[in-house]
Amino acid sequence: MRFLRGNIDPGGMAMKVRVHVMLKNGVLDPQGEAVRHALGALGFEGVGSVRQGKVIEMELADDTSEATIGEMCEKLLANTVIESYRIETL
Repeated sequence: MRFLRGNIDPGGMAMKVRVHVMLKNGVLDPQGEAVRHALGALGFEGVGSVRQGKVIEMELADDTSEATIGEMCEKLLANTVIESYRIETL
């Protein structure tokens, strides 16, 4: 888990976070492979490998702790057996 600090809403009413979820290294990525194959079929050359993930943006109460956001990821947003996540404060 890694946190990136960015700008928080100057009004102090809420903060926005972006959670990046990706399959861990070594876990097969069939969706990424399908995208790589489709790009080749469309004539795009030089695509070695593709890893597909998801991005989740949330607006949270300004006093939401990093630990709480991490707990959200651990319990719902990422399957930590096969996925890693990175939290970015916007």
